[in-house]
Amino acid sequence: MSQATQQKIPGPDHPITVEVNPARVLVKLGDTVIADTTRAQVLRESTYPAVQYIPREDVDFAALARTEHHTYCPYKGNASYYSLTPAGAQGDNAVWTYEEPYDAVSPIKDHLAFYADRVSIEELPA
Repeated sequence: MSQATQQKIPGPDHPITVEVNPARVLVKLGDTVIADTTRAQVLRESTYPAVQYIPREDVDFAALARTEHHTYCPYKGNASYYSLTPAGAQGDNAVWTYEEPYDAVSPIKDHLAFYADRVSIEELPA
């Protein structure tokens, strides 16, 4: 494993937690619902804003197109991306997923996350 892809373990200097969100989470592009779930996982990482990870089964894949874009996080692993096709260029690589996440964040496997500046993410009572 090269230095660039060396796995890091969350700890006091870079905490990460993943827990079930008890709320209903809606992801919308304009008025169109892209995802609707009561099974979201909330990932909190260090000082970054919390991210809602939505189970694949609760996402409308008709609005998504897989891309060739990939990124690497030493704490989570390799991320693959989707574009929100109805959003045009604004939707390029707006959705990501860790298909084989590291053990420390294993609950996000088979979940997708959305950039909050590209969609609206609402939390409602479940």
